[in-house]
Amino acid sequence: MVAYRAHALSRSGAIAAFVVGAIVFGAGGWPGAAVLLAFFIPSSLLSRIGKARKRAIGEGIEPEPRNGWQVLANGGIAAVCVLAGVHGSSRFAAAFAGAFAAASADTWGTEIGILARRAPVSLLTLRPVAAGRSGGVTPLGLAASIAGAFVVAGVAALLGLASVWSVTAGGIAGALLDSLLGGSLQALRWCPQCRCECETRLHFCGTLTELRRGATWIENDAVNFAATLCGAAVAGLLAS
Repeated sequence: MVAYRAHALSRSGAIAAFVVGAIVFGAGGWPGAAVLLAFFIPSSLLSRIGKARKRAIGEGIEPEPRNGWQVLANGGIAAVCVLAGVHGSSRFAAAFAGAFAAASADTWGTEIGILARRAPVSLLTLRPVAAGRSGGVTPLGLAASIAGAFVVAGVAALLGLASVWSVTAGGIAGALLDSLLGGSLQALRWCPQCRCECETRLHFCGTLTELRRGATWIENDAVNFAATLCGAAVAGLLAS
């Protein structure tokens, strides 16, 4: 409710967050809820830092609250893992934390990296790309991704869910996969009216965009889902 009132979540996002949170708290107890909040609270606060620059990069458009699909893309894998590990599986506990570490690493890297003065480069080609474009990374953004993964991993380790190194590794792996998919398979579109690239089917000017690169069905939510799945898999495999 607080996130909805603060416009961090849309109505569908608030409902999805309630469902994910209920599953995590019901199956994972307070330790599971603490890991979820270690992702959600800092990520929500970071989205409000540097809003003027982010609006300028986003062509003057105010960032929209997270909707239900975005919440499920970031928290759905974690919810499945915490249910699967309800009987105390250490691997599923690590996978649960790894999924949120990947979501945290991606969010921190995006929200802080976009404020970097240095132009981002493609993780695939190492060529400069537009600020805010999926697949672009900066040293500041990479450092922020590591920090975001470590925060979630630290909470998980303090509460005895998993080791710091396995969850941090999962978070970093998920964030790197997010950048790789964002610069290759994720749909990149072209607005014929404004003559610029974007990542949405409908540009802010109201024009229907044309696919320029990637797969039409792979958009940001699909990439985030893949990143959290990767984070869960890596952390689970590395768990002792």
